[in-house]
Amino acid sequence: MSDEFPAKSADPRLQSVRLDEASALSPDFYAGDHWLGVDQAAVLEPGWQILCPASDVAQPGDHVVRDIGRVPVLIVHAADGALNGFVNVCRHRAGPLALCDGKGAKRLRCAYHGWTYDLDGQLRTAPEMQDAQSFDRDGIALARIELQTWNGMTFARARAGGPDFATVMAGIDALAAPYDLAGMHHHHRRIYKVAANWKTYVDNFLEGYHLPFVHPGLSGVVSYPQYRTELAPFWSLQRAPVSDPNGLYADGEALYFFIYPNTMLNILPGRVQTNRVVADGPSHCRVEFDFYYAPGFESMAEADDAFSDEIQGEDRLICERVQQGLNSGAYRPGRLSPSQEAGVWHWQNLLREAYARAEGGTTHGDANN
Repeated sequence: MSDEFPAKSADPRLQSVRLDEASALSPDFYAGDHWLGVDQAAVLEPGWQILCPASDVAQPGDHVVRDIGRVPVLIVHAADGALNGFVNVCRHRAGPLALCDGKGAKRLRCAYHGWTYDLDGQLRTAPEMQDAQSFDRDGIALARIELQTWNGMTFARARAGGPDFATVMAGIDALAAPYDLAGMHHHHRRIYKVAANWKTYVDNFLEGYHLPFVHPGLSGVVSYPQYRTELAPFWSLQRAPVSDPNGLYADGEALYFFIYPNTMLNILPGRVQTNRVVADGPSHCRVEFDFYYAPGFESMAEADDAFSDEIQGEDRLICERVQQGLNSGAYRPGRLSPSQEAGVWHWQNLLREAYARAEGGTTHGDANN
């Protein structure tokens, strides 16, 4: 890809420059409700992101509830085998159709006033509406969201406005093919809460520059001198050889994909971790981790989880300290390392473009109708 993005805004904070001339994104964008709202409407809601393992919604009535930006969403496996995605908001007075993940549901019933929908989103019963003139029950259905299943993982976006799924993912299949992701099985999930802006966490993921200073254990198995970054239009890849004399990591290569705007795939011999970074507030986020293993590798799950938990603890602490620095009023954007922070530069330029479009009035905040 090109090493230069076209400038799309007169705002100097949003001007994109060559990697070898680049500085980090302004701290202004990591604080306050305004930029959180822009992130939700212009970046997260139209962005494809992983929501759950396909195995979580494998049978009729299985459903999961999540949030994409400001939009509560619901994925449900219908009786006809279709996988449906809806805005988890009743058409009556905005009550929720489901409050938590579940199995075997026959219908979707609003927890507020009991309006009931089929698993295809069509309204079936509406209590106490018999006196409402011209009430068209058959014309009422839940708003839909887009879904895609990829290698046993379910992706979604809350509304249109960004590139389609195939465009976002183009090129990843060929690189991931030797690992047979579709043959891996979901094992468990963890959720981490971090007192930092969601972008602070993403910034940290996108470079191996900090490995020798923050992750002594991981540095012992990932070859920092051979660490390199590759860029595509909507994703970046950090890759490096891995070797662990203690046996936790099989010898091979680690592939760390970041898929814009907030999905990460950590692919290693015999397993993959997926991460989704959720913006909970200007200075808070949570990270949803799902662990998958190839047949014969499940026995390493406990040790793998403990090692991952150690790494996440280190990342959480440094991200929270970085957030304090961003909020201090004393920080001015520093220069980026061309050799180590290409992934940060790439992602922050995608943000600059999204912010420029939003501030220009071309981004709207409505979910699908």
